[in-house]
Amino acid sequence: MFNSKDNDNFWEKKILFQLFFILFFLTYLGVMTSQSQNIQKSYVEYINQYSSIAVKDMGKHGIPASITLAQALLESGAGKSFLATEANNHFGIKCHTDWTGERVYYKDDKPNDCFRKYTAVKDSYEDHANFLKQHQRYAVFFTYNKNDYTAWAKGLQSSGYATDKAYANKLIKIIEDYELYKFDSESSLSVDNSKAQPEKRLFYVIYGLRYVLAKKDDSFEKIAYDMGMKAKDIITYNEVPEDFPLHEGDVVYLEKKKKKADKPHFEHEVKIGESMHSISQWYGIQLKSLYSMNKKKADYVPTEGDILGLR
Repeated sequence: MFNSKDNDNFWEKKILFQLFFILFFLTYLGVMTSQSQNIQKSYVEYINQYSSIAVKDMGKHGIPASITLAQALLESGAGKSFLATEANNHFGIKCHTDWTGERVYYKDDKPNDCFRKYTAVKDSYEDHANFLKQHQRYAVFFTYNKNDYTAWAKGLQSSGYATDKAYANKLIKIIEDYELYKFDSESSLSVDNSKAQPEKRLFYVIYGLRYVLAKKDDSFEKIAYDMGMKAKDIITYNEVPEDFPLHEGDVVYLEKKKKKADKPHFEHEVKIGESMHSISQWYGIQLKSLYSMNKKKADYVPTEGDILGLR
């Protein structure tokens, strides 16, 4: 026989359970948001404290400051790792056979791995630069354009600096999220419209979208001037900050990208050195749509071998 009291109890329990779940979710969301904000704060503080050392080393050794800072942030946890706090080692460099300085032991690949210990953080930066310069497998890096942080990031992973399959992509994301590429150039290029004449540029069409290819030392301002457009519109179409660096051969769209890729592009396998932004440019997809289609959050780093949906 139907009992209204039992039914009332059932609904009360269900409502309480739903309220508990909502409260739990909101608490979890608040914790995650707080953690994300703390990480961002730590990164910004670290950049403010050590960017001058990275820029100075770039002038001395030829290593992009953006790469140096991104590696330091990643390897040291923004200066908060055990090696950073106990040994001033911000790049996780192990002792190796040629190291004659102080040492500290810490669990890594083995239970008691040997790591280099430095008197000051700047010594860690200097040793990192010398480490790259003195090893033959990194020699080709120094032929790259100092503004081409993507090539450096890909090179570091493929040469075995780190075994993490997402290492290059993590560096690129840090550089782009915190605009570290600003430190790779002392001044940005500008166009004097009163003297310069617009250059003739070929534009192409892919996926029904018009685009041009960036030239050496190009900028959005130059492209806009040559194409008779507004720089802010082109920047918006390509979903980048105003001072985002262009590399020769980059695709620069002249109109808004699509919400999904054209057929037959249904999915993409992530390769070394790719970011969500570079993938969105490759297929002419809006960045926010790429994240949404794959149910990824803004802190997602694509790992080599990941499969991303494009439609």
